[in-house]
Amino acid sequence: MSKRTKATIAVTLIASSVYLSGCGLIQFDKKEKIDPPQSVSYENGKTTAKSTAANKNQVQTELYLIDKNGYVVPQTFALPNSKSVAKQALEYLVKDGPVENILPNGFRSVLPANTQVDVDVKNGVATVDFSKDFDHYKGEDEQKIIESVTWTLTQFDSIKKVKMQVDGVALKNMPVNKTPLNADGLTRASAGINIDTNDVADITNTHPVTVYYLAQYGQTEYYVPVTRRISNDETNDVKAAVEQLVKGPDPGSNLVSGFMDDVSLLKNPQIKDGKVTLDFNKEILGSLNKKTKMISNEVLNPLVLTLTEQKGIKSVAVEVDGSTKLVTENGKQLTEPVLRPEKVNTGSF
Repeated sequence: MSKRTKATIAVTLIASSVYLSGCGLIQFDKKEKIDPPQSVSYENGKTTAKSTAANKNQVQTELYLIDKNGYVVPQTFALPNSKSVAKQALEYLVKDGPVENILPNGFRSVLPANTQVDVDVKNGVATVDFSKDFDHYKGEDEQKIIESVTWTLTQFDSIKKVKMQVDGVALKNMPVNKTPLNADGLTRASAGINIDTNDVADITNTHPVTVYYLAQYGQTEYYVPVTRRISNDETNDVKAAVEQLVKGPDPGSNLVSGFMDDVSLLKNPQIKDGKVTLDFNKEILGSLNKKTKMISNEVLNPLVLTLTEQKGIKSVAVEVDGSTKLVTENGKQLTEPVLRPEKVNTGSF
């Protein structure tokens, strides 16, 4: 049985979060660099530059905000172009700041009101200097702040690690609940996001994988990254991540998975030149799609987001019983591997 029984999911909204090219490929943009990227569109499978003044004056930026269920979630906004997009991104995380005019329903900002920020990036490390107002957050938000700041900044290619300080003094621990901070800097792996340690008996013998599930607020759907802990005895993180997608989120989480319970891989994932190839049984298609060989967006999109979160994986190719003759919800042949989107949870929903 699908985990979708836990919530109602409107598939058409998810379809709006991807671009379908004329050649049948679900084509996503590449990850941006810290310099504002050139805006692009996709026509017949080719990339063409847009030159409108509006696009030149904006930069697509992921802000990791807190949703109504307390999850840290990326939301993508077209922010004003800036010489320091990293600093601007953090400024948009401040309560009562410029983000208040664009916050989606059900979301709130992360950093305490009046917090001033400065960001210095050297050799892949972003050092964030907060003003004293940073100390005025609620204890229950401490881990969320760590996750939000780390994931917001590491969306930029030039930032691999994040360090924090207040008024020029490096933080060894967070100010309120004293959560320790790695002196070498925070990464997505070390910070985690929406960490789920349920069913983990010995966390010291585990390592993290991040998977993407679905959430809904009213008629709006979005992807939520969740860090799960898997045993160190499991050496194939791709296989482990797929198993976590099939297992689905915690029953009380208000998250859902589009994967049927009996979905499984027929053989170990194959990784070559940044592409991972997965061969699934027919259950990946769902009971209604086996004849048409259609793979739903609610399965394909979280699968791509999840696996491209892993180091070295840039694209995902899907097979069913060894066959590549699959189609998307739009009826396009899935003839090419799927790339990760440039941004997650874009403003179309």
